[in-house]
Amino acid sequence: GLHVDLSISGCSDSDGEMMYSLDGEELWFADFINHRGVEPQPSFIDHISYVEGAYEGAVANQQVCRSNLKLRREAMKDIPLEN
Repeated sequence: GLHVDLSISGCSDSDGEMMYSLDGEELWFADFINHRGVEPQPSFIDHISYVEGAYEGAVANQQVCRSNLKLRREAMKDIPLEN
């Protein structure tokens, strides 16, 4: 059958998110407060693990996201709200 695979990544000046899910169930997310990746899967399924370095990759993606956010703010600061 078909499955729905989803990845969410985003940031703000003070927060960030990185999460992977399959069929609406969270498989992995980056816990940026406790500095680790979390695999919140129930014990009755075959455990799906992510490769070593997934958390470090999420941290690097957050740095890129914040850099892009800063660049976009600077590029859009002089654009009028109405044409």
